[in-house]
Amino acid sequence: MRTEDVPADGVGEAGADLEVGLKAALEAGVSGRTLVVLPTYNERESLEVVVRAVRGLGYDVLVVDDGSPDGTGELAERLASADPGIGVLHRPAKLGLGSAYLAGFAHGLGRGYELFVEMDADGSHLAEHLEAIVTAAWRSGGMAIGSRYVPGGSVEGWPPHRRLLSWGANLYCRAVLGLPVRDATSGYRCYTRRALERIGLDGVRSQGYSFQIEMVHRCLRCGLPVVEVPIRFVDRVAGASKVSAGEIHRAFLTVLRLRFAGGPADRR
Repeated sequence: MRTEDVPADGVGEAGADLEVGLKAALEAGVSGRTLVVLPTYNERESLEVVVRAVRGLGYDVLVVDDGSPDGTGELAERLASADPGIGVLHRPAKLGLGSAYLAGFAHGLGRGYELFVEMDADGSHLAEHLEAIVTAAWRSGGMAIGSRYVPGGSVEGWPPHRRLLSWGANLYCRAVLGLPVRDATSGYRCYTRRALERIGLDGVRSQGYSFQIEMVHRCLRCGLPVVEVPIRFVDRVAGASKVSAGEIHRAFLTVLRLRFAGGPADRR
C-alpha cells in the first residue's frame, strides 16, 4: 500500500468433503483480504509492536495518524517503507476516532478489501484474538465484536470506577436502544464489506467512542448479524487514555439521538 495525505445435507460424502475443502481454502485467504485500521495519536511507544504482531498474522495494516506531535506518523512511514503490507494516512490534526475509521474504511473499500478491523494501537487489544474476530465476521456476513462481557471475556488493569463506567454504558445502550449485545462500546471489531456498504457510512455522525455504539445500532437496523467473540482486554500499556468527560457526555447524547431518530432503514 502506498502512503497518502488526507486535505470485508444432502450433498453426499464426496460433496461434503469438497465443501469443507472449499471453505478451508476461503478461510485461508481471508488474511490477504483483510485491512486492520489503526488510528493513532501519540502512539509512538506502542505502534511498532502492535503493527508487527498484526503483520505476523498476515493482515494488512493502515495507520491513520492525526498529526501526532510525538513522531508516530514518522515511525509509521518508516515501517511502511520496509513493508508493502503497511500503509499510512496522514491527517493534519486530531479529527476524531470515528472520522479516522471512516477514512480508513473508505481507503480499504476503494482497494478491494473484504474485511475491515478496528483495533487500538496502544496494546490494549491483543493480536492473539484477531483471527477469531476476523473469522467470526467473515462467517456471519456482518460484524464481529471482540467482547469483554460475554463468557470467556475479561478486563485487566482497570480500577473499579472504570469497570463500573463501562458496564453502565453498555447497560444504558441495551436499555435505551434494545441492543442485543453485551459490549456495544468495544473498539476491537471486524466488519465485512457487505456490512459497511449496507449501513451507509456517509450518514454516520458520531465521533469518539460514540462511533462504536452507532455502528452497532446501524448494523442491527439494517438486519445485519452482529456476533460477539470473547477477548481479554488489557488496560493501555502506553500512551494516555482518550476517554474524557466530554466523550462520556457525547456518548450519552448519541444514544438518545439514535433512540429517537431511529437510524437507517432496513436495506436487506
